[in-house]
This record gives sequence, C-alpha cells and structure tokens, in this order.
Amino acid sequence: MPSLTIRDVPARLLDRLRRRAKEDRRSLAQEVIHLLEVALRTEAFSPAAQAERWLRLAGRWRSDRSARSEIADIYRARSRGRSVKL
Repeated sequence: MPSLTIRDVPARLLDRLRRRAKEDRRSLAQEVIHLLEVALRTEAFSPAAQAERWLRLAGRWRSDRSARSEIADIYRARSRGRSVKL
C-alpha cells in the first residue's frame, strides 16, 4: 500500500489529531486517513463539483415536451424557500 509523509505539522494540530485519534480509538494514521476520506467525500458536494456535474449533463436532456413545460414542472416541484426572482 502506498504511504504518505507529511512534514512540518504544527504542534497544536498534531496534538489535536492525537487527541481525536484516542477518542475515536484509532491510530494516528487511521485517524488521518478517516479525516481525509470525510473531507474528500464532502468535496463532492461543493459548488464547483456541482457545477461540473451540471456541465456534463448539459445537452443530454431528452424529452418530448417543450423546454417551457419541463421548466414549469421543475418550478412547481421546488420546495418553498425564500422568494427569488428568476
């Protein structure tokens, strides 16, 4: 399995990682891997990642209905939130 070396870790950060690893009953390496996995998983929901998904979908929508009709259905299905002019 590949390994990773991280240099110049601030002492306070290392202390926090060690405490957290102990609380979670993980080794320091396991805790760092867990935190990286969590951070990278949530990155998938970032605005940039969402925009990339929309760009990949652009032009792929297939429907027998008009765009106006599809958009009207989407607007009707939206959850009620704050008022926004579109």
